[in-house]
Amino acid sequence: MANYDLVVIGTGPGGYVCAIRAAQLGMKVAVVEKNATLGGTCLNVGCMPSKALLHASELFEEAGHSFAKMGIKVSKPEVDLPSMMNFKQQGIDGNTKGVEFLMKKNKIDVLQGKGKILGTGKVQVTAKDGAAQTVETKNIVIATGSDIARLKGIEIDEKRIVSSTGALALDKVPSGLLVVGAGVIGLELGSVWRRLGAKVTVVEFLDRILPGMDLEIAKQFQRILEKQGFAFKLGAKVTGVDTSGATLSATIEPAAGGAPEKIEADVVLVAIGRVPYTDGLGLQEAGVVLDNRGRVQIDHHFATSVPGVYAIGDVVAGPMLAHKAEDEGVACAEILAGQAGHVNYDVIPGVVYTTPEVASVGKTEDELKQAGIAYTVGKFPFTANGRSKVNQTTDGFVKILADAKTDRVLGAHIIGREAGEMIHEAAVLMEFGGSAEDLARTCHAHPTRSEAVKEAALAVGKRAIHM
Repeated sequence: MANYDLVVIGTGPGGYVCAIRAAQLGMKVAVVEKNATLGGTCLNVGCMPSKALLHASELFEEAGHSFAKMGIKVSKPEVDLPSMMNFKQQGIDGNTKGVEFLMKKNKIDVLQGKGKILGTGKVQVTAKDGAAQTVETKNIVIATGSDIARLKGIEIDEKRIVSSTGALALDKVPSGLLVVGAGVIGLELGSVWRRLGAKVTVVEFLDRILPGMDLEIAKQFQRILEKQGFAFKLGAKVTGVDTSGATLSATIEPAAGGAPEKIEADVVLVAIGRVPYTDGLGLQEAGVVLDNRGRVQIDHHFATSVPGVYAIGDVVAGPMLAHKAEDEGVACAEILAGQAGHVNYDVIPGVVYTTPEVASVGKTEDELKQAGIAYTVGKFPFTANGRSKVNQTTDGFVKILADAKTDRVLGAHIIGREAGEMIHEAAVLMEFGGSAEDLARTCHAHPTRSEAVKEAALAVGKRAIHM
């Protein structure tokens, strides 16, 4: 028996951050992790390795297509996939070892094995060899994250029919890649393999890509991706994949019904979203209530239906984003320490790490219309931004949405190079209740892409300078 103030089940961005903050606040903390390395999906088979491959494949494409027009002569680049995968693995190892270091630094015990909640104050940890121990704790935080969503009748083998996990570890570049789902994961991983030489077709059940993001941004993004070589079949569904041949044969049907068609591919990537991961946690037996989508139900203080048991991250409602989980982890730890932990769910940025990037924070136009909120729009294209012009990276624009009465910024949406970095000045502004006028009056360095954000804020008041 070991006695703790807090046991966190799961060491993804939500879990390990929650554990660190609790330790900083003086608690005796342990984390439970079923995998050999810490860091969860994000560090091992998600956010981080995908960014390594996105970066490497982007440079490969630039060397092959953009260097010459800048006056840089190089021989035609070749893909050395094993070395690229090694580059990815080095990044994974660096990050997971970093989390290990943080556990030691903050004197957090790491319990290797599968965690199961036995009720208030008790967690059973079962190691791979079957040996089990029970630890006692004042509080438990469920931070087990999410798993891939599966398509009925289509079995993922992680070789030919892959999830995001398998798509990060292909042993050769497929000549044809069929992506099921036009969300963030499908478009990012589709981008990697398209740059490296695959012909990419994306099938999406809805009549648009990037559901939930700003529609105008999504439409322009689709046009850019099509120019890059993506093919889209929207309003369609994959009803089966024949694996008997040398190549896969997928059956595609219109979502509204109609005649099916066949698409051949070497690899099919199923990227239709993620679902909460609660397997083996013993939630039902412990009395932890789930909602109709399998998520752990919590109150405004992250508390579940069982006293002393809390939950954060992908396993609860809200956007399945690592940084949302981190903020919840900090807030939950602070609440357990008697402080006023809080997450502002209106200001959580989202980024698609393609080229160009897509970034968003706050409300979309559709959401404001549905809520009946009068708003003004300021837009500024990168074609009118000096830095983007000289770098010849002018795809995209910045859009600022402000309250028509108060001028308070309610949303910001960017498609363009480095959009994921630029979105944060809008996020900081919104966190402090700032107006478009505040943003427009803030001096921005020249020449930077960020000037487009200032110009979009000026455009809210119909006074952009450079267009």
